[in-house]
Amino acid sequence: MKHCILIITSILLLCGCSKEEAPEPQTHSETVHDAQPEAVIDSTHAPHHQEGVMQELTYYLQRHNVQDEGFDMVARYAEEGDSTLYAYMPSGQFKPTSFHHWKNHPREGKCVAKDRQGRFIIGTFHADTLVSGIRIDSLGIYAGQFNRWMQACGHGSYRHADGSYYEGHWQGDRQNGFGFCVSPTFLKAGHWKNGRFKGERMNYHSDRIYGIDISRYQHEQGRKRFAINWQRLRITHLGRRISHERISGTVDYPVSFVYIKATEGISIKNNYFDGDYQACRRQRIPVGAYHFFSTRQDVRAQAQHFLQHAHIKKGDLPPMLDIEPSDARIEEMGGSLVLFSRIRTWLKIVERATGTRPLLYVNQRFVNTYLDQAPDLKQDYSFWIARYGEYKPDIHLSLWQLSADGRVSGITPDVDINVFNGYQGQWEEFLREACVK
Repeated sequence: MKHCILIITSILLLCGCSKEEAPEPQTHSETVHDAQPEAVIDSTHAPHHQEGVMQELTYYLQRHNVQDEGFDMVARYAEEGDSTLYAYMPSGQFKPTSFHHWKNHPREGKCVAKDRQGRFIIGTFHADTLVSGIRIDSLGIYAGQFNRWMQACGHGSYRHADGSYYEGHWQGDRQNGFGFCVSPTFLKAGHWKNGRFKGERMNYHSDRIYGIDISRYQHEQGRKRFAINWQRLRITHLGRRISHERISGTVDYPVSFVYIKATEGISIKNNYFDGDYQACRRQRIPVGAYHFFSTRQDVRAQAQHFLQHAHIKKGDLPPMLDIEPSDARIEEMGGSLVLFSRIRTWLKIVERATGTRPLLYVNQRFVNTYLDQAPDLKQDYSFWIARYGEYKPDIHLSLWQLSADGRVSGITPDVDINVFNGYQGQWEEFLREACVK
């Protein structure tokens, strides 16, 4: 009985109730065995005061605006912290029927209950059905709406004892629909399915910054040869995997940047590089060069080969290293630690020669499988990530290659379409800070 009273008193105080409002001991109330008051105490540490959490929130708010789904929810949390505990804490007075389910007295208003898993709930009931409230378990506190089976359903939040926080839509006691989860090491804002984060679904409109990357492929296919009409360059299709439901208006976007393949390995070069590069400069389109990394050739020779043929000039976009080895190739070269050692060598040589820190181009699978083994690269370098389809890559990034089959007027074959992670203000800052000085 004392254990139950301590939990009830703690959560009432946490949610803004005075000590005088705490319920007196009731001989007919149920003992709560599974709830742990320690979880309540631990969960009161507001994560918006933690430096790591604030950095994640700041990064998110800098890269999004009100046109992005859920921006208002994240912005409110960054400004106010967790307000759901207070919003869903039941109001009113406790009654004798508030602490026990009497057969002939349906619960109504502010009541205390326990679900089938033994989790303690203080909530608002209507016609003997839980509508909303606060639920505590051994790991943290849920505050929000419920269904008739006392499962989290609708809007709600969960504050974990480790300091992480989720707010968004629930169904059947799991995160489903839009929501965000923030901790000192990450912020995941986007769509969830059965408790798993799927990713952010971007809305596409003319305020975003779009660009393309090209190679010999845009000039040659088999025996066919194609010229690029640089005066007509406009993005007209984002790719077949991009849902039209996410697009506002007609896709007719300017090409705001171009990356051109310059070299591969130690001997291959793109014979169209010089012409395309000069065309971009004439059209005043920000342009950059990239190198396709080989796992089988000397990395220093690769860096010198790139520097010799890329002709990098002041004002160019930062050089980019394209890293696409298979698992077999990584194993063949001695494993991921050897791979990252060679990547660092290429980056240092090119950075010393250009005075600019290069970008790293990888796919989402590489991020998930290998990147945590190189925390220095993850921390110190900007990333360009390929992930085709609806969901934006789950990492801090500069550019996202969202499709390989976009359409651009002035270019005959399909084109890789990319979007900058941010809006005009961040793009201008990127051009000032990241480009070749």
